[in-house]
Amino acid sequence: MTGTRPARFRRQRVLVVGCGDVGLRVVRRLANRVRVLALTSSPQRVPALRAAGVTPLMGDLDQPATLRRLAGLAPRVLHLAPPPTKGLTDWRQDPRSRALAAALARRAPPQALVYASTSGVYGDCGGAWVDETRTPAPQTPRAWRRLDAERTWRLWGRRTGARVMVLRVPGIYAPDRPGGPAERLASGTPVLRHEDDVYTNHIHAEDLARACLRALWLARPQRVVHVCDDTQLRMGDYLDRVADLLGLPRPPRIAREGAERQLPLALLSFMHESRRLRNGRLKRELRLRLTYPTIDEGWAQAAAASWSRTSHSA
Repeated sequence: MTGTRPARFRRQRVLVVGCGDVGLRVVRRLANRVRVLALTSSPQRVPALRAAGVTPLMGDLDQPATLRRLAGLAPRVLHLAPPPTKGLTDWRQDPRSRALAAALARRAPPQALVYASTSGVYGDCGGAWVDETRTPAPQTPRAWRRLDAERTWRLWGRRTGARVMVLRVPGIYAPDRPGGPAERLASGTPVLRHEDDVYTNHIHAEDLARACLRALWLARPQRVVHVCDDTQLRMGDYLDRVADLLGLPRPPRIAREGAERQLPLALLSFMHESRRLRNGRLKRELRLRLTYPTIDEGWAQAAAASWSRTSHSA
């Protein structure tokens, strides 16, 4: 007579690689539905992951030998870890994705793998509308490495039979996400004047988490999907709108000529690329109805709290 296995062994497993802010938002939505495993290279993160209901697995994407235990561990894998920026033998390649792909191929591959890439793989499109069929043309080392990761995973999917979905993600924001527009506005960092400005794209972190979950179960083989909202604004107009919503001063405007003397290089790279992403596949194929279809909805709660504080202090 065979006994019944405990529920914790019957629940399906999901492996999250790169369990940071977005990963933890995914975890919260998976609570009590599946068993979530998360790779971490930091012993200091173990208590926080356990508190979130995650089973931590020690391993380092930069040390392939530590990834062997991941093979055959979970039928669904969410890969959110970025490529490295240092110690590269080839600046165009993502050795982390290559190492993870090799480790997962050691045993039966997962049914589905979702990789979060960047819309930066398109480079500058001159403000044109872009869908997923456009040929990538990366212009920065960061974007080249992301494209290499995409190609690694799509080839791996064809070889193993796993359903691989690549999510091309633009600027991620949320009022409770550190390092966002509010901090930039508070610092008074300038933006380009309207005639020099670029179109940018956005997605609320919670909607991105929902898209990741849907992709894990609804992924089409070797498919690319844009994960962005319906907002159509230039960068400066976006920050003006956030400033107005939060009751903060609008950022100063400057000409592109001379901007390199006033802005950090990382920010300047974004100001050289302009595009507007179409999100039809997100809505049709992943059947995602955005909770925050524009940045107005995305910042509404923070705006209400800001106005409440202002009225109470008056």
